[in-house]
Amino acid sequence: MWLIVNAGSSSLKLKVLDGEREVATVQVGEIGADGHQAAMALGLARAGVPVDRLTAVAHRVVHGGSGLTATRRVTPEVLRQIEACVPLAPLHNPANLVGLQAIAALAPGLHQYAAFDTAFHATNPEVAVTYALAQQERDRGLRRYGFHGISYAALVRILRGRGALPERLLACHLGNGCSLAAIVNGRSVATTMGYSPLDGLTMGTRSGGIDGNAVLRLAEVHGVAAAGRILNRESGLLGLGGHSDLRALHAAGTPEARFALDHFAYWAVRHAGSMVAAMGGLDAVAFTGGIGENDPWVRKEILSGLSFLGVSPDLAANARNDAVLHDATSRVVILVVPADEERQIALEAQAVMAGEGA
Repeated sequence: MWLIVNAGSSSLKLKVLDGEREVATVQVGEIGADGHQAAMALGLARAGVPVDRLTAVAHRVVHGGSGLTATRRVTPEVLRQIEACVPLAPLHNPANLVGLQAIAALAPGLHQYAAFDTAFHATNPEVAVTYALAQQERDRGLRRYGFHGISYAALVRILRGRGALPERLLACHLGNGCSLAAIVNGRSVATTMGYSPLDGLTMGTRSGGIDGNAVLRLAEVHGVAAAGRILNRESGLLGLGGHSDLRALHAAGTPEARFALDHFAYWAVRHAGSMVAAMGGLDAVAFTGGIGENDPWVRKEILSGLSFLGVSPDLAANARNDAVLHDATSRVVILVVPADEERQIALEAQAVMAGEGA
């Protein structure tokens, strides 16, 4: 059996897989400082899976930088590289490291693997990832990385397994965090998130794209730490409409909530145009993530904004959250694909283990 770990700063998500079968899913919240080892033990106890029954553990790690561009077995050198990426992902990588350390303390002999959310976008061309900065600044790691890569890799795997992977795919990962990816023949060529998961679309609490001088102004007024909190925790849908959850915004019925919804859809369409340009055309649109899979209004608005590209949804199918959404006249395939990140992490880690002959 494989344990899949997604360790956050104050929460821990665990999933146990036995082959294709999901054995257990557990979430432990409100973890205090240095509490991940106890939380890990509690989570495993809730799952009813003794450590000695585990084959290996695979972790989601948000940032692999420019060096960790594929799933790897965790070694001291890999740990060092994950730690070196902490300045690039200060909200995420420290928690991911604590998760790795918690397993090492509970089961020192158990193989651990790390899958990186940035890895899928390593195929982006250099011109797409480079900021127009002097070389000395780029040498500090200031470049576009992209995120949600595990979700996009799972989406490609699922479509390829159906024998229906389109050549030019606009993939929309829409949840509390949101991004789009331009995927050509299964490979990412552009994405909306950049140096951090802050850039791109309007999100639950993140601002999305914002002018650098506006960021400097926030830092000047509030200080750097507070500006970071504002941009990551107090902006986006929350800042515009008073709620970070689209369901709450739909229910609120206030002018602010309506504006927040319109803002979300407008900027999704704007960024979608950029992704289509990077691919030189469009053959399919696929939605995944909590919003992408479950919010017909958001999908309808985005698809309506792409109608000039020959996108034509079946509105009844969209309202039912069907898996296939295009109508008979559409020149573009429209799909809903359930997120399958944990299984993707497991499959990638298992492939690495098999390659090692472990």
